[in-house]
Amino acid sequence: MAGHSKWANIKHRKGAQDAKRGKIFTKLIKEITISARIGGGDLESNSRLRLAVDKAKQGNMPKDNIERAIKKGTGDLDGVVYEEGIFEGYGPGGVAVIVEFMTDNRTRTVADVRHAFTKYGGSLGVSGSVAFMFDRKGQIIFDETTDFETLFEAALEAGAEDVKDGEGFIEVVTDPTEFENVRNILEAQGLKSQAAEVTMIPQNMSPVEGQQAESLMKMIDVLEDNDDVQNVHANFDISDEEMERIMG
Repeated sequence: MAGHSKWANIKHRKGAQDAKRGKIFTKLIKEITISARIGGGDLESNSRLRLAVDKAKQGNMPKDNIERAIKKGTGDLDGVVYEEGIFEGYGPGGVAVIVEFMTDNRTRTVADVRHAFTKYGGSLGVSGSVAFMFDRKGQIIFDETTDFETLFEAALEAGAEDVKDGEGFIEVVTDPTEFENVRNILEAQGLKSQAAEVTMIPQNMSPVEGQQAESLMKMIDVLEDNDDVQNVHANFDISDEEMERIMG
């Protein structure tokens, strides 16, 4: 799972960069809006909306923006209608890639995602072509300064499946249904996370290097820079040396 842990770390750093550029607000507003549309605007009864709002607050999104996004989702304010779904395919080196999207124009999004795959040597696949290679799990990231033994014991007692000492951070993995409960228990014990989400974790890693690794990361960058793309998941394993070279 080394590759996945590296990718989790990269995503965390990229998320901070996106926040500075304001791009993350666009994605969060979409998530809040569609969560409210599907499950209603009550945070207590809508766990998906509650998580989206928590992320927005962590990203310092103004309260008015959050409330407006919820009202658009519940129909109290006029707004665009978003459709969500996933694309599946293979990147350079045969790496399995899942792209989660949320869009008001599916034709545009399909064209943009297909172009990104094709440009960098990948190819879009049919539905179900790679999803079976991933498991949906809760992922809670803690700073490396967190005491590992304390977190390990507390997380497992709270119902987590695993705790992993990553590179520069600690990763707690949960069943999706236990995610929010585990996070709340850990926070109540003073163990505050840096990031928390329900994500797709690959079952096996696919090693890539050289030009293929570079093309893969460029493809993922292009996909994540697309406002219609909410998340990108991939099962690559790239060495530390290669990653340092690529990330510059």
